[in-house]
Amino acid sequence: MPKQAKSKSTRKLKTYQTSLGFYDQAIAAPSMKAALQAWGASSNLFHQGAAKETDDPDIVAATMAKPGVVLRRPVGSDGPFTESAELPTDLGEGKSERKPKRSPKSKSRKRTARTARKPSRKIDDQAARKAAAAFEKEERRREAERRKEEAARARERARREKAVATAQAAFDKARREHEARAEEIEAERTALDERAEAEQDRWDKQRMKLEQALRRARE
Repeated sequence: MPKQAKSKSTRKLKTYQTSLGFYDQAIAAPSMKAALQAWGASSNLFHQGAAKETDDPDIVAATMAKPGVVLRRPVGSDGPFTESAELPTDLGEGKSERKPKRSPKSKSRKRTARTARKPSRKIDDQAARKAAAAFEKEERRREAERRKEEAARARERARREKAVATAQAAFDKARREHEARAEEIEAERTALDERAEAEQDRWDKQRMKLEQALRRARE
């Protein structure tokens, strides 16, 4: 039973790394899916070979210190991952330019230094649980921000719909008034036409009688 009731916050985190745009990005997350969501990726970068899980002690330590937060560094560099990384300094350089070769001695020193750092960078169970809890906290913060943005969009949508409904009601009212007035005018025009026709008929009859009387008087 205790195993079944295990809390989400105790899920083991892993460190994932990718390159997007001008930056290498890394994050401590419980799954590849969570990492892709945090990166805002629209496709599965892991299936495409553009993302991977990493066990580099420096990257693991940096991400575990801020689980759920996307850390960056200029693409192609080997500097530390941070929340606010600067753009790469060699954006304007040609692709044919080569970096100066490092001496075998410096490479050996670098490998030795990295090897020496590995044992001190291991994350114990307590630190992993703490990192997982921090990840869940960051996840809840992002979810709260999404809900806040969705609520703001819903309010704006309701405001627009109300404004459209008000304008539509005013338009419909004005159209009905116009149609009623047009019908009145048309009725008046029909009545005038009928009066004009009746007057013409009356005059035609009267004219004929008067013309006949006039002819008889002349005879």
